[in-house]
Amino acid sequence: MRNPQLNGHGELQHLLSLDGLPKSVLTAILDTAEPFTEVAEREVKKLPLLRGKSVFNVFFENSTRTRTTFEIAAKRLSADVINLNVATSSTKKGETLLDTVDNLCAMQADMFVVRHESSGAPYLIADHLHNTARHHIHVVNAGDGRHAHPTQGLLDMFTIRHYKKEFHNLVVAIVGDVLHSRVARSQIAALTTLGVPEVRVIAPKTLLPTDVERMGVRVFHDMQAGLKDVDVVMMLRLQNERMNGALLPSPQEFFKVWGLTAEKLAEARADAIVMHPGPMNRGVEIDSAVADGGQAVILPQVTFGIAVRMAVMSMLAGS
Repeated sequence: MRNPQLNGHGELQHLLSLDGLPKSVLTAILDTAEPFTEVAEREVKKLPLLRGKSVFNVFFENSTRTRTTFEIAAKRLSADVINLNVATSSTKKGETLLDTVDNLCAMQADMFVVRHESSGAPYLIADHLHNTARHHIHVVNAGDGRHAHPTQGLLDMFTIRHYKKEFHNLVVAIVGDVLHSRVARSQIAALTTLGVPEVRVIAPKTLLPTDVERMGVRVFHDMQAGLKDVDVVMMLRLQNERMNGALLPSPQEFFKVWGLTAEKLAEARADAIVMHPGPMNRGVEIDSAVADGGQAVILPQVTFGIAVRMAVMSMLAGS
């Protein structure tokens, strides 16, 4: 069966999900990102790798941070960047997703960075490009519904590798709203592919998918037990906008039981790092003392995110 993410030579054609990508491809992306971290230190922060290429940021769902880091990454590679907030334009007037794509193709697009509230939308676009023989146009999934957020998963892996060097000897805990989190799905896929021996999820039962154990994780419903001796703590944002009905008593109650405080973090290893994909709800998922403390690597994650997105886009353009 054709892998829609790889071309005939086994190179990256689209980045739609981390699920199903081989370890060699994930490692190649992380290795490619390494030298790009130094570009930010230069006086001229530009490389010519995407010169003459047009990158369209097509966001059917708002996200300032993701869109901005993709824009910075593309501009550092010398691409022409066009930002489209489709959430407030054509689709509101009744234009279909694929009509929008066809119109953008007619504007000589080379790459689409797509965020969509519906799971699978980037796959639909990639399939449409394949069926209409537009093989020179690449699709990057910048988050689709509850399904995947592959570049966030990759920048998280880059951050872990930067601080911990290896994956094969780690215990990693993912904490919070796993049920609604596309980030968690991408993190779990990447961690298991890269050989992390123990991935834990810590959450109330109401915020876990029913088949979560099938993803190769250990489930904990108690923070202290779940955080015992972990090397990496990955906090998740509480996604109130995706919740239907009362899954939780209140943000205050959630923080009391599930929020990361210095006291709970003390259960983890002394050199454990604390991560968060942002934006953070301080006093809900994480205490300010932890978010601003010495174990948090939340701001470096954002910086590494630019290098990782540069790596993905340059590899796609190269294929």
